[in-house]
Amino acid sequence: MSENVRIAIDVGGTFTDVVKLVPATGELRFEKVPTTPKEPTSGVLAAFDKAEAEPAQVSMFNHGSTLGLNALLTRTGARIATIATRGFRDVYLLGRTNRNVMYDISYRKPAALLERYDTFEVTERSYFDGSILTPFDEDDARAVAREIAKRGYDAVAVAFLHSYVAPAHELRMREILNEEAPGVEVTLSHELSREYREYERTSTAVLDAYIKPIMRSYLKALEGELERRGFDGQFLLSRSGGGAMTASAAREQPVNLILSGPAGGVVGAAGFAKLIGRPNLITIDMGGTSLDASLVLGGEPVLYHGAEFEGLPINTPSLYIHTIGAGGGSLGYLDAGGALQVGPKSAGAVPGPAAYGRGGTEPTFTDAALAIGYLGTDTPLGGELTLDREKAVDALTPIAGELGISVTQLARGMVQISNTKIMGAVRAISIELGHDPKDFSLLSFGGGGGLVAVDVARELGIPEVIVPPGQGAFSALGMLMADVQHDFARTSVQLLDSLDPETADSVFSEMEEEAARLLEDEGFGAGSRLFHRALDVRYQGQEHSVAVGYRAGGDDGEDPRAAIRKEFDELHERQYGHVMDDAVEVTTLRLTAVGVVDKPDLPGIAAREDGSTFERRTRTVVLPDDELQEYALVAREDLLAGDALEGPAIVTEHTATTVLHDGDRLSVGAYGELVISINNAVKGS
Repeated sequence: MSENVRIAIDVGGTFTDVVKLVPATGELRFEKVPTTPKEPTSGVLAAFDKAEAEPAQVSMFNHGSTLGLNALLTRTGARIATIATRGFRDVYLLGRTNRNVMYDISYRKPAALLERYDTFEVTERSYFDGSILTPFDEDDARAVAREIAKRGYDAVAVAFLHSYVAPAHELRMREILNEEAPGVEVTLSHELSREYREYERTSTAVLDAYIKPIMRSYLKALEGELERRGFDGQFLLSRSGGGAMTASAAREQPVNLILSGPAGGVVGAAGFAKLIGRPNLITIDMGGTSLDASLVLGGEPVLYHGAEFEGLPINTPSLYIHTIGAGGGSLGYLDAGGALQVGPKSAGAVPGPAAYGRGGTEPTFTDAALAIGYLGTDTPLGGELTLDREKAVDALTPIAGELGISVTQLARGMVQISNTKIMGAVRAISIELGHDPKDFSLLSFGGGGGLVAVDVARELGIPEVIVPPGQGAFSALGMLMADVQHDFARTSVQLLDSLDPETADSVFSEMEEEAARLLEDEGFGAGSRLFHRALDVRYQGQEHSVAVGYRAGGDDGEDPRAAIRKEFDELHERQYGHVMDDAVEVTTLRLTAVGVVDKPDLPGIAAREDGSTFERRTRTVVLPDDELQEYALVAREDLLAGDALEGPAIVTEHTATTVLHDGDRLSVGAYGELVISINNAVKGS
């Protein structure tokens, strides 16, 4: 029988992070183990072992995995086919004619997930209002299903015209596929997205089908192994949209997991923002392979509808996260013009940075950070891995020789290049969206975030950096704060003035009934369910819309349409900088259904009362001009609430390192968070 132990495991490109929480005692344990790309299940089980968490004692297991994303990145997913309405076979391969890269002469369209040979069509046709123009031709459908079985496809995506409002033909196509091609995984577009835009809905279905066999196999194997070890608790997976989904739901709709990797950190950031009274945060999550930047506004993460993977639309809700190839394992190299570059290629988990001593010979950001003293050989990573400075220097030496500079100058250059790339990512989610970084605090986490956060904040004028407890595994901690979430949508394009509140309430009620049944099956009773209604609203004729909360009119007879227009104008001005007098139209009615999970209480830390102090050692850091400076070296585990530290200093901990410079001041908050006030009078530390 499971006890009340909770565990969260976030599988990254280089490391797998694990957090163990024992609510009864307040124990909060952070650990890291190497990611095992070839055997993902064994890596997750190793994380259980590292945290000393017996599966039989775990009541809730939250999991984030990059398995589906990696299959897409490496094009190692399933062999798939698509079935479309006759005459619309090429919707997916044609895509859209608009391009955001029209002036980039180096742009190359990403490889498609299938060829035209893999596209099929069936005689049927529905109108946008759900009426049937051409009946479903079962003989035609069976012939297509037999051909799919004959060719040996692993999965198939069915996307019929206007199935978002008339799903019967897609449902019948699945029945026929199950009869004629048993064993082939089937994805129906309307079950993922009940919205217009045929290409986006088809692309979402194709992406789902492409990763469904590998995700089903992985989840089945992991669930089986955990069950064998006595696990009988709740198994949740992190969603791209910031919530969680049950393992059974994830097996059916794995497309919702594609961008789930960094979502846990953003959810955790939103929860932590409320806890410490910092409602507006810029977040950076620097791991071994990449860096993810995002926003928390008013204590809530920024959500948008319609993410993309390498230009391929995913028509499901996602958190607004900007990802770049700037992680601890990012490789340094000279480009064709002889200029120094860092990333996006990474040393990954195997072989990893040269300093890890696991066979890596190319220089990485981690090797550079070690060479200049940000990292040291005196504090093992994860308590086990002692870095090898000699191997790091050996990896840096060839490029330094080519450039005619010292190894430490090269290392400084690599760190500065990474900082510049990260500043670009922060600008993309702040300045480019109309937000001034000076109005935010910078929340830094991930194994490498603390190495760069202070420099990035100083350059952008951000007044303070906050480093949460367990920064190296904070994304996993955030997963413990995520509720189960399901998203529903119904397309209804009409002028706002024509919106009938009674009809809208009826549509919302229908979605709520469907959501209630789903949440009930997942173990969430009426007292644990929340429903959030919203509308997608835009100026008539525009392409992009704004999500506006919806509520029925009050007892005073207030027309909800007036409140919607007012909120739309405010949101449009905030996001786009202007408002117009044009007519406004509704495009989609949305419902977010939430199954409320018990949130963990983040334990506070003790304050120092006896007049004692913490131990300070020193570490030598190489400055940009190759001068040496002694930095105070402090173990975070020795710090208590209310402690303060003046820069220059380095704070080491079990899973990460934080660096602050001359004039910066660190204070320790009630939950062990490090709050660093930035000395913005100094640039380029």
